[in-house]
Amino acid sequence: MSQPHSFAQSLQYFKDKRLLTIFCFGIASGYPWVLIGSAMSGWLKDEGLSRSSIGLFGLIFLVYSVNFLWSPLVDRIKLLGLHKLFGQRRSWILFTQSIIVFMAFLLNELNVEQQLEIMALYGLIIAIAGASQDIAIDAYRIDTLNDNDKNYMAAGSAMATAGWWTGFAGLGAIPFILVDLPDWTWPQVYVVLSFMMALLMITAFVAKEPTSNREKFQNELQQQYAAVVPFHLGNSVLVLVMILALITGIFLKVFVPSIFELAFGEDYSLLMFSLLTGILSAILIWRLSKLNAALQHQSTNALSKDLVPNQFAHFISWMLVTLVAPLQEFFNRNGTRLALSLLLFIFLFKLGEAYLGRMSIVFYREVGYTNTDIAYYSKIVNWGVTIVFSLVGSVFTIRYGILKGLFIGGIAMASSNLLFAVIALVGPSKPLLALTVMVDGFTSAWGSVAFVALLSVLCNHTFTASQYALMASLGTFGRVTLGSYSGIIVDWLQGNWALFFVLTAMMVIPSLLFLYSIRKPLTALIEKQQGST
Repeated sequence: MSQPHSFAQSLQYFKDKRLLTIFCFGIASGYPWVLIGSAMSGWLKDEGLSRSSIGLFGLIFLVYSVNFLWSPLVDRIKLLGLHKLFGQRRSWILFTQSIIVFMAFLLNELNVEQQLEIMALYGLIIAIAGASQDIAIDAYRIDTLNDNDKNYMAAGSAMATAGWWTGFAGLGAIPFILVDLPDWTWPQVYVVLSFMMALLMITAFVAKEPTSNREKFQNELQQQYAAVVPFHLGNSVLVLVMILALITGIFLKVFVPSIFELAFGEDYSLLMFSLLTGILSAILIWRLSKLNAALQHQSTNALSKDLVPNQFAHFISWMLVTLVAPLQEFFNRNGTRLALSLLLFIFLFKLGEAYLGRMSIVFYREVGYTNTDIAYYSKIVNWGVTIVFSLVGSVFTIRYGILKGLFIGGIAMASSNLLFAVIALVGPSKPLLALTVMVDGFTSAWGSVAFVALLSVLCNHTFTASQYALMASLGTFGRVTLGSYSGIIVDWLQGNWALFFVLTAMMVIPSLLFLYSIRKPLTALIEKQQGST
């Protein structure tokens, strides 16, 4: 175990100028959640939609939970023209941000009562672009901070978290302030929001593209695959088919769930999907191990040196490097058992926070707070608190480690949810709201810094976008899928908000118990990664 850093040593990491760019990109990353999250929820609430409808409208955020399906493309696909001007990471960031600006502007032309489906479609496109932007921004951050000293990841996580909350809460206060002014409407507000997103694009134009040997390593790996494919064509094609089947199945389950309901019945669709996915994943891991063994031994095979791979072999090898290699490397490096344990913890960690987040705006309005109260307390105060505790949490993480930061963040999340239950019993007290928002900002910041630092350290820099998106999307999957049913749960509880928030606090407990059970191998893994170059 490494010795803890002093407070002064920990602060030295924040002198790095790269962190300012990461902060600005964090703002752009959090901003789409205003467009299709808090602002849209406020708009829909003012138009008279029910709690359940608003909660289900949040299903468009499912895109953020499945962006790992196309994240390998962000590592491998070069956007013509933009790539030559800005590089791999910045070209993808600018491309996705342009889509967000255009779609946000189009929202101002809609009538909610008559064009709700079109509004959902525009929101979905923003979500796809925003989720793709996150892939590129997260990869940019990790590539930029690819130092021997992994503590820069904790500092970068703090700046990314502070930036995200600046985009979501700081800038997210603006629509609520504007809409309470005389003669301002939500469509007019969205014109302003689209212009603000355009301003956020400036960072991608002026930032420096990180240097990386990623393309060199990928090309070398592709050559290895190309040499192996002719001897193991059946296994190579089978692995690709299973990967594509998993991607297709997950996509259909998320966006066209009626297919599984028609095939297996509404009561058994989820069970059968989980069973089929589990079986296919187990077979895939087994076949991946066979392919990996072939790769390791092929370099000593003299026959491969005389073989010139054909175009089909090159195509199969490109697909293998793009879709298979990131997953294969993650499981090989960590071992199957620990890899699965890490993914399960990531899924569980923020479930309680998800239920709270989706219904917070609706809760504030029903308790009796105004849009202005929401803007100043839930957005601006929360924003300031989050920035402060992002820095404090990162210093703690640098000094004492990621694991302790995760434990403190998890316990604090449960505590903040209980304060919301107190508001439900007391009523619209502004001092109590201020206290609750401050505690909630602390929990979100502290937990997120340790969580993002963990994911960043676990990535291999050859497959940054793919592996980070896979892990981050698992955390988002639980938050979005289950969080979208939060309105239904409140209705089922007959509007008992206090009981609802108590239940969300209890949801944190399983993740902390699971974290405790894997603490030793996880600590060893983090220490190994921090000690590697």
